[in-house]
Amino acid sequence: MRLHVPAVYTYFKGVVPFRIVPAVVTTIFLLTLLALPAPSGLDENGWKMLAIFLTTILAIILKVMSIGVMALMAIVIVSLAQVTSPSSKGAVADALSSFASPLIWLIVIAVLISLGLRKTGLGRRIGLVFITLLGKRTIGIGYGLVLCELLLAPFTPSNTARGGGIIHPVMKSIANAFDSDPAKGTQGRVGTYLALVNYHANPITSAMFLTATAPNPLVLEYVAKSTGGAIQLTWVSWALAMFVPGVIALIVMPLVIYLISPPELKKTPDAVAYARQELAAMGPVSAKEMVMIGTFAMLLLLWANVPAMILGPAYTLDPTVVAILGLFALLITGTINWDDVLGEKSAWDTLIWFGALVMMADQLNKLGVIGWFSNGMKDMISHAELGWEMTAAVLVLIFTFAHYMFASTTAHVSAMMLAFLSVGILLIPVEYQPLFVLMMVAASAIMMTLTHYATGTSPIIFGSGYVTMGKWWGVGLVMCIVNLAIFAVIGATWWRVLGYW
Repeated sequence: MRLHVPAVYTYFKGVVPFRIVPAVVTTIFLLTLLALPAPSGLDENGWKMLAIFLTTILAIILKVMSIGVMALMAIVIVSLAQVTSPSSKGAVADALSSFASPLIWLIVIAVLISLGLRKTGLGRRIGLVFITLLGKRTIGIGYGLVLCELLLAPFTPSNTARGGGIIHPVMKSIANAFDSDPAKGTQGRVGTYLALVNYHANPITSAMFLTATAPNPLVLEYVAKSTGGAIQLTWVSWALAMFVPGVIALIVMPLVIYLISPPELKKTPDAVAYARQELAAMGPVSAKEMVMIGTFAMLLLLWANVPAMILGPAYTLDPTVVAILGLFALLITGTINWDDVLGEKSAWDTLIWFGALVMMADQLNKLGVIGWFSNGMKDMISHAELGWEMTAAVLVLIFTFAHYMFASTTAHVSAMMLAFLSVGILLIPVEYQPLFVLMMVAASAIMMTLTHYATGTSPIIFGSGYVTMGKWWGVGLVMCIVNLAIFAVIGATWWRVLGYW
C-alpha cells in the first residue's frame, strides 16, 4: 500500500480543528520557553508551569482552536509534564483539581439557571416593557436597554448570555423596526447607537454584582488571597461598593455615546407602539415566567444573605448551594428540563476552559511563580520611587489596557490579577489598600469595553454588523477612560463615605 503524502496532507489540512500557522507559532513559543534556563529566583518546575500557562494564553489569543480545546491541551500537558508532582497519578490529580471547586460549579450552574430567561421569554418581555416606558426617543430606547441590563445583571453570571443572548435580539428587533439594517447600509439610523449602548452597558453591570459575570468569583478569591483575608468582599459588600459609581456610569454612558456616535434618527415614537404590539403578541405573563421571577427573587435574597441577617449566621448558605437550589427549583417545576441542561454547550464549555485556567493559576501560585513575579514588579516600582497614588494608578492602568492582548476576561484575570493585587498590597499603605483593591475589582470588568474580542458578548454584537471595527475600538477606548474616571472619583468618594478606606 503506497502512502500518498500530498493526499494525506490535503486530508489533514481539511479536517484538523486548528489553524496551522498560529499552532506552529504557539508550539515554537512553548519549545523556546522550555529551552531557556529558569530565571533567577524561580525553580525549574515553576518555570515550566509558567511556560505552559503563557503558551495556553497565547493559543487562546491567536485562536489556534476553540478555548475549550486549548484548555484541554493545557490539562494534557500539565499531566504529562509532571511539573506539579513527581508521579503521573499526582500530576493528573493536580490537573483536574479545580473541577471539584465550588467556585467552578457556581459559575456553571448559574449559567444553566439563565437558560430560563431565554426559554420562558421573560428576558425579552422585560426588554420590551422598558421600551414601552422609554422608547419615544432613540436615547430613551438606549436607557431602556441599560435598565434591562441592570435588572438582569444580579441573576445572569454569563454576561454573554445577558448582553448577547437576551438583550441583543431585542435591540436588533427594535433597529429593524426602524429599517436600520447593516445589509441595507442603514445601520446608522438607530442601530449603531443602540448596538454600542447594548454592549457598553454590559461591562458596567458586570462590575456591579458578584454574580454578573463569570470571572467575578475568581476576582473575589484573589482579593482574599492577596490581602491574607484582611479584605473579604461578600455579595452585599461588592454590590454596595459598586452600585453608586456603576449607576453613575450607566447614566453617563448613553450620553457619551450619543455625543461621539449620534443616531441619525433622534425621535422614535413608533418604538413604543412596536413594543406594545410585541407584548400583546406574547400575551399575559405565563406560569413559567412567574416561576422564573420567583426563582430569581429567591436567589437574590439568599445570595444577599438575608436569612442570616434575620435569623443568625447559622442560616448562611454558600453561594454554590444557592445556585444548586435555584437550578433544582427550575427543573422540578418544569421551567427548564434536563435536556435543556445537557444541551447548554456554553455551560459545559465554561466548565472545561474556566476549570483549566483556574487550575493553572493555582499551580503558578503554589510553585512560587506569582510570588516571584510580584516581588520583581515590587522592586521595579520601588526603584522608580513613585508615591502610593501613582503606584496604584500605574498598576490599575497597566492591568486594564493589557486587555488588548486578551480575548477572554477570565484568561486575563487568571493571568494577571493576583500578581498585580499582590504588588499593590506590598507597596501601598494599609489604610489605602481597600481603595486600590476596589479599583482593581472595577477594572477587571471595565476592561471589557476595549475591543471587539474582549469578552463573549463583543463578537456577538460586533458580528451583527452595526458597528465598524474602527468605531468599536474608538468608542471602546473613550468609554474605558470615562468609566475608570467615574470609578476613581465617584467610586473613591463613595467608598470613603462607606468607611472602606
